[in-house]
Amino acid sequence: MSKTLVINSIHEAHKLLGLNKPKHPLVSVFKAKDYEGEQVFEGVKVVIGLYRIILKSSSYSGRIKYGRNSYDYEEGTLIFSAPGQVMQYGIETEPVEGIEGWTLAFHPDLIRSHQLSDKISQYSFFNYELTEALHLSDDEQRTIEELVEKIIKEYCQNLDQHSQHLIISNIELLLDYCLRFYDRQFYTRTNLNNDIVSKFEKLLISYYKSDNHIQNGIPTVVYCGKALNISPHYLSDLLKKETGKTAKEHIHSFIIDKAKNNLLNSAKSISQVGYELGFEYPQHFSNLFKAKTGFSPSEFRNLN
Repeated sequence: MSKTLVINSIHEAHKLLGLNKPKHPLVSVFKAKDYEGEQVFEGVKVVIGLYRIILKSSSYSGRIKYGRNSYDYEEGTLIFSAPGQVMQYGIETEPVEGIEGWTLAFHPDLIRSHQLSDKISQYSFFNYELTEALHLSDDEQRTIEELVEKIIKEYCQNLDQHSQHLIISNIELLLDYCLRFYDRQFYTRTNLNNDIVSKFEKLLISYYKSDNHIQNGIPTVVYCGKALNISPHYLSDLLKKETGKTAKEHIHSFIIDKAKNNLLNSAKSISQVGYELGFEYPQHFSNLFKAKTGFSPSEFRNLN
């Protein structure tokens, strides 16, 4: 059984990495050249109570186990993790000279009283899998690194009443740029994305043909993500960019279409139609149907 390491503060992270005492108790940037890199965590499961944005340069690939297929850029890769997530480290390549890269880490308390605390859940890439990392062009990487340097400069100088706001503002701006760059990544991988959309649609059809709904209920976004080997958040974001609807909205639309056919082409009761679609409770089916169509199932049947 692999060892699990828990890190809940910037101070603990600095101590583990053999770095000097942090300049700020709630935020820090670890430069890969200043410590041994992920060799510190080799063979260890790490649970970190911090938000992290990690830059891996192309010369640093293999330090964390993540896929390298169908990527748009090789200049730099950003990985995101939220507090409480587990990351498994493993060395896949021999250590290289001139290692580049960094980790921006900040504690949730840093943004607790700032608007970013409410907004941060909108950055769904904190819940992507490692294989869905952000791949940066040279220009994009320079934009991100300029913001990181501003954050470092802020917490390294004497802290004043403006320091906290400026640090958080630069983090927020960095995250907003990452949203833009992920949009670019979605759009430049249109063929691959269309393939996933097609597979998603076929998955829903197959789910009902194989009677999975009888045993497991209506399909969930988590189930679909696992079946397609991508995270549910990434699946929803990808579908939203490609089709204008999230994965959950697609699932509901698919179910409502089937419900309409069943209602109009059989004399089965509303409850029976709901059960046969995978709903545990008829009321849940009726509520969803009315929310999506504006009519109750019985009203829809009578009108048609």
